[in-house]
Amino acid sequence: MLLLCVAVFRALASPEKFWRYAAGAAFLLALFSMYLNHATPLKLYPVIVSATLLCVFTISLWHPPSVIERLARLQDPKLPQAAIAYTRKVTIVWCFFFLLNGIAALITALYGSDKIWALYNGLISYCLMGILFAGEWIVRPKHKLGPDNA
Repeated sequence: MLLLCVAVFRALASPEKFWRYAAGAAFLLALFSMYLNHATPLKLYPVIVSATLLCVFTISLWHPPSVIERLARLQDPKLPQAAIAYTRKVTIVWCFFFLLNGIAALITALYGSDKIWALYNGLISYCLMGILFAGEWIVRPKHKLGPDNA
């Protein structure tokens, strides 16, 4: 039920319809889990999250500005063209991350034990996200992103 509440809150807090679909998917997972009296549908929630983020980031590549460009513009509204190209590449990297993370989450949900699922989806995936974020943060100044590089 907590999963459902979080998903519904996120959907109501966002003006984008996409998050309403994600909340609907979370609702269906919770419903199936209760109906089947089995945890597997709930273990698929990280797969839904990765798939949703993959879609959001991918769509932003087709309909610019990309997600990363939007975030970069919060610090510096006048990004140089080279920085815009860089943010597009970073968005693509995140797309690959969400794809691979979703596959790993799916494998752990369907074939892994509860311990393996919890270890990957509750710790390892977040560590990998942190490593990717930190790595990008280190590389970012070389691409003239941020107020210090204007």
